[in-house]
Amino acid sequence: MPPMNHWLVKSEPNTYSWEKLLKDKKTTWDGVRNYAARNNLRDMKKGDLVFFYHSNEGKEIVGIAKVAKEHFQDPTTDEAAWLAVELAPFKPLKKPVTLEQVKADKRLANIGLVRLGRLSVMKLEPNEFDVILELSEQ
Repeated sequence: MPPMNHWLVKSEPNTYSWEKLLKDKKTTWDGVRNYAARNNLRDMKKGDLVFFYHSNEGKEIVGIAKVAKEHFQDPTTDEAAWLAVELAPFKPLKKPVTLEQVKADKRLANIGLVRLGRLSVMKLEPNEFDVILELSEQ
């Protein structure tokens, strides 16, 4: 079995929040119009774990979702170039991990959340995923 990949998606809480995902039980992650983010959606596999980050308001990682359905044509556009995936909630973090905590941890110096601040869908290295989990337990 190939190793699982880890990801991070961003959403403004007033647009689509972690709480809404919990209530909805699943969602189509659509509307992405950045080629790098689209490529990350394309590479997501069913069962991959995805950190859910509240951007702008809160600026914190609040939960873990799972890829429930691999990429398909984004239903919000007729352009074939754009993709979506289906995400389902997996579990909330014990404690949210703030952007300040991420920036302060030297083990996360190269994380996309800091380096690629505007990217809405990004791949995480396994050790980055583990460090964030550890921070959420403190």
